[in-house]
Amino acid sequence: MGYLNVRKEDGVALVWLDEPESPVNKLSTPVLGEFEAALGELEGDGDIRAAVLISAKKDSFVVGADIEEFSRLKTPGEVEGIIRKGHELLGRMESSSKPVVAAIHGPAVGGGLELALACHYRIATDHPATRFAFPEVMLGLLPALGGTQRFTRLVGVQRALEIITTGRNVYPSQAKKMGLVDALIHPEGLADAAKRAALSLAGGTLKPRRRRPSLRERVLEETPLDRLVYDRAYKTAREKTRGNYPAVPKIIECIRTGQKEGAEAGFEAEREAFAALLFTPESKALRNLFFLKNGAEKNPYAGREREVRTVGVLGAGLMGSGIAQVSAARASRKVLLKDASLELAAKGRGEVWKALSRRVGRGMSAFERDRAVERIVPIGDYAPLARADLVIEAIPEDLNLKHETIREVEKVGREDLIIASNTSAIPIAEIAAAAERPERVVGMHYFSPVPRMPLLEVVRKEDTPEWVLATCIREGLAQGKTVITVNDGPGFYTTRILSFYINEALLLLEEGAAVDAIDEAMMDFGFPVGPLKLLDEVGIDTGVKINEVMRPLFEARSLRTSDRGGEVVAAGYKGRKSGRGFYLYEGRDKGKVNPEVYEFLGTGRRPIPSRAIQERLSMMMVSEAVRCLEEGILASHRDGDVGAVFGLGFAPFRGGPFWYLDQMGLERAVVKLNNLRSAHGERFAPPTLLEERAASGKGFYSS
Repeated sequence: MGYLNVRKEDGVALVWLDEPESPVNKLSTPVLGEFEAALGELEGDGDIRAAVLISAKKDSFVVGADIEEFSRLKTPGEVEGIIRKGHELLGRMESSSKPVVAAIHGPAVGGGLELALACHYRIATDHPATRFAFPEVMLGLLPALGGTQRFTRLVGVQRALEIITTGRNVYPSQAKKMGLVDALIHPEGLADAAKRAALSLAGGTLKPRRRRPSLRERVLEETPLDRLVYDRAYKTAREKTRGNYPAVPKIIECIRTGQKEGAEAGFEAEREAFAALLFTPESKALRNLFFLKNGAEKNPYAGREREVRTVGVLGAGLMGSGIAQVSAARASRKVLLKDASLELAAKGRGEVWKALSRRVGRGMSAFERDRAVERIVPIGDYAPLARADLVIEAIPEDLNLKHETIREVEKVGREDLIIASNTSAIPIAEIAAAAERPERVVGMHYFSPVPRMPLLEVVRKEDTPEWVLATCIREGLAQGKTVITVNDGPGFYTTRILSFYINEALLLLEEGAAVDAIDEAMMDFGFPVGPLKLLDEVGIDTGVKINEVMRPLFEARSLRTSDRGGEVVAAGYKGRKSGRGFYLYEGRDKGKVNPEVYEFLGTGRRPIPSRAIQERLSMMMVSEAVRCLEEGILASHRDGDVGAVFGLGFAPFRGGPFWYLDQMGLERAVVKLNNLRSAHGERFAPPTLLEERAASGKGFYSS
């Protein structure tokens, strides 16, 4: 059975899209061949008056092009040839005398959205699963099947620029309002409504109503003043990407070309730009991450997990309420949410309601929000946890408090209860020391804010049974997380490499670097936020507690550490939560550097080159990542790249620490570290594993 299954009903060809042996539909060269043959039959069949494209998949239309196929291509010429055929096919469908209706339920993204744009009419379901997007920019690419041209003609230049350059989702009501879809319908009526629309289009009784641009839009987009729109787009792109994502200016260029020189010139610009971008180091890194992320969304221990129906969450603050939210709303689990009092637990449930209310109309209905919140039950004592299959503690980073909590949970919990700690640094073995059944104590390290941050770091001890691991991974996946599994140790993987990175930032401060100079340098490198701003957001006091946990690791290697964070906290500067930290968060100077922190740093400010800051901080982080692989904290370099990018914000276009080292060249990395070692001390000594790999000529991905 092929990708397309054509059924003829009442003069309409219902073209069902159903990629064999795949949960979703993708576009590939063979699929385009099937479309071409089907289009030929449609045009030649006198009994067929119109066609409907509709997916046979559950809650999914078409999710885009087959990225693996494009990644196998060797030359820009090959790429342009495939895209040209795609342009010809969609152009032929668009100009067909027999109308084609796209009946959309679920995601229509990337090439799937471009396929729908070439149809004469689009009807979509109003279901939360339905969304539209151009995610190509996240792979360092751009829409190349006419998306920059047809979408812009439908919704206008300014809206097209904003949506295509960010890859953001558009939901059904928004799509209808902007003119992307012509009609909305409930899922059960989609096929019939699409058939009626197709016949009405063929009979001339239905004509698509296209959105009329406002006077302001016409002035800014259809007159010489349009240069203001493009100039602003280029400026915004530079500010947001810091020049690190070449796809964004190429998208602007393609849209501008199409508007100025016509659609055919725009299509040609798309082909050339996509073919060039595909071979850039940025796109290669981003596509590798895409494949790694997909791999981390599978359970390597599938089949050994036990069923979880009820999850206990201890602590109803920011982290605890976030864990409760993803457990209830994404995983559909019943959640028992406990805090020091029933009132605090109820407040945490209220925060979940507020958070989900912001998502209503954006992939969630009010009914789904209410159902999710109803699954969360605030509790004031431990007794109800007797019904829990999994308990996740998200209480303060105090080992004695965690020990006490585990004892209380075990008093009421079943013998097969799994207790997971959300600690970010304390070794799980130390937490489990208080347990009667320590083998069932595991780490589930989430990142803040939990509903938005994709990573979950599951931490195993030597005695962790595979069924416990399998169950925790399955829960993380059900919560919508990208999961890596690491071995136990201070800071595990992510907190460990982050603590070395932040320690180096604090040492730079002691040497005279300015707060904003450090943060700006690392944002230019590709981090979404600088290390000192990050410390403010996490809480400098929290950072100090983590540093205490990590101290034995530093001391065992006789490494220099900074104690300035503790002095800053002692003076009352804890970051955003106290109104001031390295930056000010209140008053007239809100957002500026807090000059008072310099009083604790013991030296005047002096200029340190941005490149020197970037090299010290990035090489410190990536070398510690290699040590984690060397010591067995990481099972693979792939997990290391996933963890650093999706948990810590390591520059995605650099691919993660191990991909970054491979692209740099391991011999060059060893030289860099030795130079830094000579200038700044033993903490920059190259890891043995890195030296061995460099000597063998093998990279992490090429071995």
